[in-house]
Amino acid sequence: MRKIYIVPNFVTTANLFCGFYSMIASIHGDFSVAAWAILAAAVFDMLDGRIARLAKATSQFGVEYDSLSDLLSFGVAPAILLHQWALEPFGRLGWLAAFLYTTCGALRLARFNANSHSLPKAYFQGLPIPIAAGVVATFVIFSQVVEIPTYRQILVLILTFGLASFMVSTIPFPSFKELNWRSTASFGYLLIGVLAMILIAVKPEVTLFLILIAYVVLSLVWNLVWKIKPKLKAHSGVHDNFPTNSLHKD
Repeated sequence: MRKIYIVPNFVTTANLFCGFYSMIASIHGDFSVAAWAILAAAVFDMLDGRIARLAKATSQFGVEYDSLSDLLSFGVAPAILLHQWALEPFGRLGWLAAFLYTTCGALRLARFNANSHSLPKAYFQGLPIPIAAGVVATFVIFSQVVEIPTYRQILVLILTFGLASFMVSTIPFPSFKELNWRSTASFGYLLIGVLAMILIAVKPEVTLFLILIAYVVLSLVWNLVWKIKPKLKAHSGVHDNFPTNSLHKD
């Protein structure tokens, strides 16, 4: 039997624990707690792969374990949260919408696992499942401090179908993995990052949701502009990095 590295897989287990705890909290009606648990799972999900690479402790076991944990934390847990929080009044349509979200998340992960070794890293192929789960979680938290219209259930239903479709789409979403952090142009990104940190510290309940929804919306707008005005490629210095018909990994 091959070796199983303890530290990165323990972090993955923490991801799994947060996702499971989110499900329990949703069932008991503690929706804010459930949402924060999903965000905590996302933090552990970001850490486990980086820890494994830094420690040179990557393994196929860890890859598969991480994928299964992600399905529960970012596929099943957000779907249960959506259903218990806002979709239950729709009856059969509500739980089917939640099931669709889970299914699309599973398909997203399966496609990523199948294509991860053959596609570039600059862009994601479809909306990454952790970001979709983050939108769900931060929207729940956002609604706790900002008054949402009485037709909240309709908004959540539309959001559920939208996120599900974005996950299985071929729309490229920037990954920021290939930014040249040593270039002088990255100084602007530093300022943006510092500003984002300040805003998150001041009002995390609002800022986290706005950042994630801005990422999704701006990515969609950028893709739309790129398709409508293909001549922009001839005048842009980054046209070789932005995909047109090519697909990219998670």
